Amino acid sequence: MSPEGPQLTLVVIPTYNERDSLPRIVPMVLSQDPSLHVLVVDDASPDGTGEVAEELAREHPGRVHVLHRDAKEGLGRAYVAGFEWGLARPYARLCEMDADLSHPPERLPDFLEALDEVDVVVGSRYVGGRANVVNWPITRLFISVFGSWYARTITGLPLSDATGGFNMFRREVLETIQLDRIQSNGYSFQIELKFRAWKKGFTLREIPIVFTERAEGESKMSRAIVREAIWRVWKLRILSVMRRL
Repeated sequence: MSPEGPQLTLVVIPTYNERDSLPRIVPMVLSQDPSLHVLVVDDASPDGTGEVAEELAREHPGRVHVLHRDAKEGLGRAYVAGFEWGLARPYARLCEMDADLSHPPERLPDFLEALDEVDVVVGSRYVGGRANVVNWPITRLFISVFGSWYARTITGLPLSDATGGFNMFRREVLETIQLDRIQSNGYSFQIELKFRAWKKGFTLREIPIVFTERAEGESKMSRAIVREAIWRVWKLRILSVMRRL
């Protein structure tokens, strides 16, 4: 069923083996505002997450949708597929959100309000100089804080949390930045997405959130993801200098 009416918002939730958390996060998102819809982008989860998503779609017809992909191709590719799905439909705003309950759904109304004034809203764990995270080991916190500082230093991106994955965009932003040209796939995808929006002249605003580490399942962080982020920011800077973004 295609959504109808103005100013609808699509919350894109990528999944891989999230059958336990998905039935919890989806109703929480839907309860925040009647304009919110959910698109679950499942990368062929072997634990049956896709089937759980279909059941949720039947329980919430017209507000929950499912996009099945053939294989696990990475976070960036999943989000691009979800954004393209949303842009093919009349959604005015699109949002990124994790399935594992690490991002607080109760902040979504604040995102919606802020997006009336800016083009991109960033859910920030570090705005104001604080680290608003729960249940993170010190090594993970160090990697995250250093990663945001590193990205900000190399690219000039004016954000305290460049790597965060809880963000909302006006439709026009994603239409303008040419999603098919984004090459990042891991957490550097979040940096590149914000960087391209900023370089196109769109306005960004950080809203503080509390990030809670997942209680169930496994983190998708890996050394390969970290390595990609380290060199990718330099490529973004070079492309920006050469005006080839």
